[in-house]
Amino acid sequence: MPKYVIERELQAAGSLSTEQIQAISLKSCQVLEELGPQIQWVESYVTDDKIYCIYISPNAELIIKHAQEGGFPANRISEVRRIIDPTSAEI
Repeated sequence: MPKYVIERELQAAGSLSTEQIQAISLKSCQVLEELGPQIQWVESYVTDDKIYCIYISPNAELIIKHAQEGGFPANRISEVRRIIDPTSAEI
């Protein structure tokens, strides 16, 4: 199943409180449960003004639906074409 990186622009994301992060996460999980098992949230990375989320989904349209129903921005959705790591340098 395809994997996606979602870029969410959120001013002062890095300053969100633990309670705010918990509320956002809870809402995301609730919407994911409603959408069914095809879409999965893997993890997210929070920077100063953005959140980068990794999702597994059959298509980008389902990710857009998750964002709309959850009230989350989804400013850019990019399908992961390949994963590389230090072992990629090995012959």
